[in-house]
Amino acid sequence: MIPNPRQAGILATVRELGSASVEALADRFDVTLQTVRRDVKLLADAGLLARFHGGVRLPASTTENIAYRQRQRLNEDAKRAIAQAVAAQVPEGCSLILNIGTTAEAIALALLQHRGLRVITNNLNVAAILSDAPGCEVTVAGGQVRSRDRGIIGETTVEFISQFRVDIGVIGISGIESDGSLRDFDVREVKVAQAIMRASRQVWLAADHSKFDRPAMVALGHLEQVHRLFTDQPPPPHFQALLDSAGVACSLPTESPSP
Repeated sequence: MIPNPRQAGILATVRELGSASVEALADRFDVTLQTVRRDVKLLADAGLLARFHGGVRLPASTTENIAYRQRQRLNEDAKRAIAQAVAAQVPEGCSLILNIGTTAEAIALALLQHRGLRVITNNLNVAAILSDAPGCEVTVAGGQVRSRDRGIIGETTVEFISQFRVDIGVIGISGIESDGSLRDFDVREVKVAQAIMRASRQVWLAADHSKFDRPAMVALGHLEQVHRLFTDQPPPPHFQALLDSAGVACSLPTESPSP
């Protein structure tokens, strides 16, 4: 589903507030209750919102992530823009690790024209995408395959990743809290991401605007451990202060690549 401008506005409002009543949305967008109910039904059927009596909320909690197929559809344009920004900064002939997530898969697609990459991944979808890239060497981590998204996790994966030292580790995240802590939902996935960070000379975080102030249960790390943040919109002001304090470079899709 590609939301129309009003539906996109409803999504943005619910992300901002956490939840909203049908009446409040109708007032905000100056439309009838019936129009809002129709929009909300379409967005809920697409898995982008969850309905409750009289209102709507995000389909997420601190303990469970949005389903993989829903995440594929969520913020697709933002993920493509982030992926292009990341790809523009990845030099040919470098080594990198790409981890689990739909943003990582978008980055893999954006890297298809790169030459001489040596890619390690615990994401079978990433491996399948980059196996078609000419001159790209792909190494797949061992471990347990998580059926819902083809991510590879577990202690075996952590041990495998720990053997390497790469130029760039690109990780995704489920939530960045207001104190700069990075959080996710699956402790096994978090342990692999932490191993990727330890194995990387540069840690790049790819996260669209919806990840700011989004809660999740498991602590992964802190913005201070990240060298570059790639996102699709300027971070909220208090996050920009955190980034500046930690010395994290923030790259937006509209920016020209730095030398």
